[in-house]
Amino acid sequence: MTQQNPYRPIGGWVEQPADLQAPLDAHVSADAVVVGAGFAGLSTALELSARGAKVAVIERDFAGFGASGRNAGYLAGSMGIEFDLFLKRIGHERARRIVEFYDEGVTYVEGKLREYGIDCDYVNSGIIRAGVHQSQERKLRKAAKTGLELGSHTEFLDSSTMRARGIPPAFLFGCYTALGGTLDPGKYVMGLRRAALQAGVKLYENSALHSYSEGKTVKAQTARGSVSAPFLVLATNAYTPQLGLLKDKVAPMRVSAIETEPLSAAQLAELGWHGREGIVTPHWTMESYRLTARNTLVTTTKQLDYVYGSRTPNVPDHAAYAALVAGLHDRFPNLRGIGMRACWSGYVSLAYDALPVAGAGGAHGNVLYSAGCSGHGVGTQSLIGQLLAERICGNEHPLLEALRHKTPSTLPEPLQWCALKSALAITGLLDANVNRKARG
Repeated sequence: MTQQNPYRPIGGWVEQPADLQAPLDAHVSADAVVVGAGFAGLSTALELSARGAKVAVIERDFAGFGASGRNAGYLAGSMGIEFDLFLKRIGHERARRIVEFYDEGVTYVEGKLREYGIDCDYVNSGIIRAGVHQSQERKLRKAAKTGLELGSHTEFLDSSTMRARGIPPAFLFGCYTALGGTLDPGKYVMGLRRAALQAGVKLYENSALHSYSEGKTVKAQTARGSVSAPFLVLATNAYTPQLGLLKDKVAPMRVSAIETEPLSAAQLAELGWHGREGIVTPHWTMESYRLTARNTLVTTTKQLDYVYGSRTPNVPDHAAYAALVAGLHDRFPNLRGIGMRACWSGYVSLAYDALPVAGAGGAHGNVLYSAGCSGHGVGTQSLIGQLLAERICGNEHPLLEALRHKTPSTLPEPLQWCALKSALAITGLLDANVNRKARG
């Protein structure tokens, strides 16, 4: 498996920057300190800097090392979220505003790509949530109907329309939205990093947060230095529970990906897929498939994992890579035998209602946080930067207010490990049954 799927511990999209910023080795002060240099952290820093704030960002490794540099690169709005997980709990009106938050994330990123001059191979292809067996049609149609009621606009594509669009034949029908598309998340996060440095943001890489103390002034401590500021932003997503915050709200889930070698011109022509739409499926644990600018095919998810104690070890998941290869062969039988360029794993944070978790804590309300991306972080975790920056500057954006809801509490260990492992096993069996029927 290692030879077939060359494992990359930093993901398939990024390399360590040549201009790696020096670690924090002194005590400094700022108007705000941001922990984590991914989409959320860098966007927050950029938005604060644009408002005249002096910002320090501390990052455990290098910018883009975590989930931001490892995901599949879908700039997707609300189409892929599971409305039934939260609609009854929060009500129709708040759900509409959360849908607006997801969709606005796409518009926000598209604007920032232009503003910062980031070339990240963005293709405004739209996204298709596509079924692989007739048993998935009812679920898709129901989700589309609910989405339309909440303001998420999609159109149902029957088999003839899918074929006319050149969608690979394994995908029988689907819900299509023209909003969003695919991009190179590594180039995007590195573009944010470059923009932040140019804006005067102080970025300290290889500077893990060891602890922080609350008060009117918050102090963030690293191994060799510290930052004091009136505001602390924890933009650490799946890693947040390890910092002592949100342990009862989110759980880190391991997600894996594989990337093929570049497809030949003949293979691309045989595929069709001229629109290069991002494709996700309505499995309980979705599958995703997309082409890249280098003409490779990236497939992700299909199999999730939870590590006891909400830990996030940076290790390979060979069982997940094997499942992804099997899925690739099922959906693209003509690509059997193609070599693999890379495989990798990373962590997303998931709340039990699959909604974002964002807000402010601490006795003085000056410890802000964002987590619970649930695998939809490119747009939402970028937009959250603007919302948190406005909150720090004294303005509560309506979309941030819309995210405030009672997040279900997670379970204590070992109950959480048992519950999540059981749920993953059950959904895996359900998905395997659909896949068996699809093979016919």
